[in-house]
Parts: sequence; C-alpha cells; structure tokens
Amino acid sequence: MELNNVVGFIQATIRMSTPILLASLGGVFTARVGIINFALEGIMLVGAFMGVYGSYFTGNPWVGVALGAVGGMLTALILGYMSITVKVDQVVAGTGINILAIGLTSYLLNMVFGIGAKPSAVASLKAWPIPGLSEIPVLGPVLFDQIPLVYIAFLLVPLTWYIIYKTPFGLSLRAVGEHPRAADSLGINVGLVRYIAVIISGILGGMGGAFLSIGELSVFMEKLTSGRGYVAWSTVTVGKWNPLGIMGASLLFGAADALQLRLQAVGIKVPYQFFLMLPYILTMLVLAGVVGRTVAPAAMGKPYSREGK
Repeated sequence: MELNNVVGFIQATIRMSTPILLASLGGVFTARVGIINFALEGIMLVGAFMGVYGSYFTGNPWVGVALGAVGGMLTALILGYMSITVKVDQVVAGTGINILAIGLTSYLLNMVFGIGAKPSAVASLKAWPIPGLSEIPVLGPVLFDQIPLVYIAFLLVPLTWYIIYKTPFGLSLRAVGEHPRAADSLGINVGLVRYIAVIISGILGGMGGAFLSIGELSVFMEKLTSGRGYVAWSTVTVGKWNPLGIMGASLLFGAADALQLRLQAVGIKVPYQFFLMLPYILTMLVLAGVVGRTVAPAAMGKPYSREGK
C-alpha cells in the first residue's frame, strides 16, 4: 500500500507540473528575447476557457487543446503589440492583459453557458498507457500511463533546449535578448524574432491552460488558473532561463501541489486554505533564494528602436 501511495504521488506530481511546464517553456522563449511575460496568467486563463469551449461544442478534447493554443496565441499577440510595437512598460502591459483575461473569460462563460452556470459533461483528455512500457513495475504507471499532453510537455524540454542552444534561430533569440542593437547590425530582424517568441509563448501557455481545464478538471470556472501563470514565470527565473532547470522547478511546484492535496485527504484539523497556500509559499521561498544569483538576459524588459526611428 505504501508503494502504491508513493507511485500515485509521483504520478500526480508529474501530471500537476505539466501546465506549469508548458507555460514556462513558452515563457523561456520570451525571456530569451528580452520580454518580461507577466501575461502568462492571462494566456493560460484564455487557453483554459477555449479548451472547455472547443471540447464542449465538438465533443473532442483535442479540438479544445487546439482552440486553447489559438486563444493563448491571440492573447500573447496583445502583449507583443504592446511591448514590441507600442513599447509600453512590459510589466504593466502583462498585468493589464491578466485583468482583461479575467473579465473576458467571466463574460464569455456567462454569455455562452448562462449566468451562474458552468459547462458540464465536457469531454476530457484521457490517459494513454504506452503498451508494454506502462506495465513496468513502478516506472510504468509513473512515466508511461499519462495524458498525452504530459508526454508532449516533457518531450518539448530537450527540443526547446536544442532550439535555443543548437540552432541558428536559437542564436538569434539569444542575440536579441542580450544585445538587440548588435543583432540588428548583423541583419537580424529584432521585432520579428520577438514576435515569433511571443507567438510560441502564447501557443504553449494556451496549451497549459487547456490542460488545466480539460486534462485535470473537465470544467471551467472563473479564475481557474489561480496564479499558475505567475508561478510559470517565476519558474523561468528559478530555472535560470534553461529548459532543463525549468523542468526541475516545474516538478518542484507539481510535488508541492500534489502534497497539499494529500494533506487535505488525510483529514488534518487545519483549514484547507493553508494547504492550498503551500505550493505558492514554496515558490516564493525558492525564488527568494535564487534571485540575485541568476543573470537575466541583458535586454530584459527593454524595448528596442533603431536609431533615428
């Protein structure tokens, strides 16, 4: 029984870290080009609503995932326009987008499903056990009996690392984030590279939101993301802007989230809100220990304009 509990805990840790991992992998692209992506909360929230919307009306959760990605991308493009084209303060723009997403998704929820109502019987993503591998003792249920988006998220970690560090596009990303004027002088279109990074961030963040609504809960509620977008951006910092470090930080948050659920189930005579705070308290403590010992891309948060324009 104890072994089963450990296996269940690790399996839940991996599953609950997935939305954070997807969003933070998107966030690392914007970080690498020098954009502070505080809008990840709003991107995930819109993705979560669109995921339920698509799944509810088509009966196909993968349509929901696709619509979640599109919704996240469109939300991210607002950040791109505000930070790259208009050149407003990126933190202010991201915060405004998050507030917009809360109001917009609440309005759409009431308009589409009725005031005070919430969609029911939403087709959700199911686990896909990998034949043979899922039957391996201990490791099988943990690693190979998960929702497909879990596999996709963790496969994206080495792919993202390879793109950032081993491809010409990744070199352009890092050059734009470190010294955009030098990158521009070498013929790199700084604005275009930043927009591409923002689009990638929106797609992955929207998928992370869709995972929350149709992978874990099968429902959408107001403020469903509960700050996970902010955690995802913190994870980018804790992971030192490296996909491998980001994966580790995401798993840490997932473990804290899985732990608080089990503490609630034990029946300890403590208000459940204290357990709900655990993942966020842990995130703040880890972030406080990391900040000051990491070096962000030099152009982080700085808009770029060519001289004379």
